[in-house]
Amino acid sequence: MTRALVVVGHGMAGHRLAEQVRAGDPAGAWRIVVLGEEPRPAYNRTALSAWLEGTGPGAGAERLALVRAGFLTDPLVDLRTATRVTALDRAARTVTCADGTQVRYDALVLATGSRPFVPPVPGHDLPGCHVYRTVDDLERIRAEAVAGRPGAVIGGGLLGLEAANALRLLGLRSHVVELAERLMPLQMDEGGGRVLARLVARRGLHAHCGVALRSVAAGPDGRVRAVHLADGTVVDADLVIFSAGIRPRDDLAEPAGLARGPRGGFLVDRHCRTADPFIWAVGECAAVEGHCHGLAAPAHRMAETVAAQLLGAASEPFPGADTAARLKLLGVDVASFGDAHARTPGALELAYTDHAADTYAKLVLSQDARVLLGGVLAGDAGAFPVLRSAVGRELTAAPEELLASGGP
Repeated sequence: MTRALVVVGHGMAGHRLAEQVRAGDPAGAWRIVVLGEEPRPAYNRTALSAWLEGTGPGAGAERLALVRAGFLTDPLVDLRTATRVTALDRAARTVTCADGTQVRYDALVLATGSRPFVPPVPGHDLPGCHVYRTVDDLERIRAEAVAGRPGAVIGGGLLGLEAANALRLLGLRSHVVELAERLMPLQMDEGGGRVLARLVARRGLHAHCGVALRSVAAGPDGRVRAVHLADGTVVDADLVIFSAGIRPRDDLAEPAGLARGPRGGFLVDRHCRTADPFIWAVGECAAVEGHCHGLAAPAHRMAETVAAQLLGAASEPFPGADTAARLKLLGVDVASFGDAHARTPGALELAYTDHAADTYAKLVLSQDARVLLGGVLAGDAGAFPVLRSAVGRELTAAPEELLASGGP
């Protein structure tokens, strides 16, 4: 007998889950209903900035699509876009959509993703204020961008710098406001942050670090005209993008009696199971043992873990997230991997700065200086793939040689 699998959310995690189940279910034990809130099927959200850079106004987002033609015509897949789920009845095993439609499930996977965090400062909702999350967000930003005018991004992390680069590509003068003392504070240490700041400044990016946003001010036309910072600085901006982090979309949890993690998200175990044996959660909305993960790779791992359980196969528990990151924008190459901030007890730090080339490299080693624990690279991250793969392994060369050669 065919059972009903309902997937709430058709982002990257929800689509990976549905694909994996179909690929492993040739007998058709599951009929999959995918309820996606966006008006288009799943697409590669991590490539949004590259898509914006490579397309002109009005260009379609087809190149971002994750959905193959066979998925859309599969008789065992019912994909419903522009469909928002508003309620979950665990006793009846149904979800209710905004249009009143109810869908029954034998298994339910929550893949609702996250929403951008917008600081609740005065003026945050003025015309001209945006978030940087979806194709529609980027289309709105592009439609309002006026070359030669100033724009501001609130948040100087990975996504914030991507947004700032997007403004630059659209011809705006970009400013970035970051509460921490340096850009990319989760990835960069102090030395790496200094090099990154110098490199982006040379490319026309104006960074305001160590200062909070106080308010967003309107001009005579009612649209955003400037952002006011806590230190009294006023930054002119015709367009503002908020990129100050994300929050898991877990609105369905409390009304349904599902537990949430300490910082939000549907609380699940390492197999992505909630306390309800018929409900799982994957992706950015899943608080695995209390922790949410905001990257694509761990979301895919979660989806594969749940798919294996639904198919009755051996399921490896979610192993946690690899927080390694590499970013190349404006020609600036930066990366971090492993224990980049040397939080391991007894960890040693070996740093090398080339002032002429404006590059910085740091290795974090075990207390006996024999095992690579992590590192930071700024200005030149060519060694990132090799160094990342060497984390946790005993070094086969002196640390100085490792930095110079880019290999273990």
